[in-house]
Amino acid sequence: LQLLQPKTVPKRLEASQRKPREPHIPSSLIKEIFRHFAKMPVTRDAFNIVEKCAERYFKQLCIDLEAYTHHAGKKTVEETDLEVLMRRQRLVTDKMPLNVLIERYLPLQYRKLLIPVAVAGNKVIPCK
Repeated sequence: LQLLQPKTVPKRLEASQRKPREPHIPSSLIKEIFRHFAKMPVTRDAFNIVEKCAERYFKQLCIDLEAYTHHAGKKTVEETDLEVLMRRQRLVTDKMPLNVLIERYLPLQYRKLLIPVAVAGNKVIPCK
């Protein structure tokens, strides 16, 4: 009689051997934002190009924010770092402050999180 030998199963790739994937912005979000501002139908090929551009833009934005933060000797990205970056990109100017951009382009739920608002009971939201 032959002894039954267990079959060897090939090992899966361990987590350390896997190539790390970068997080990406959901296509549906990019499509929704682009359609809102374009106000017209977009072909699939054009949308693919817009999606690649958005990914590259946000990747470069994060690299620049990281550089500003390291240059200032900090370990956390703060609102001032983002404002400096937006000034360098000429999105924020003396005539167009950051709060005006927030009010113009963000929905109310996000505006409430970023801009302090006085409410009943003599309270200011968000608290700092």
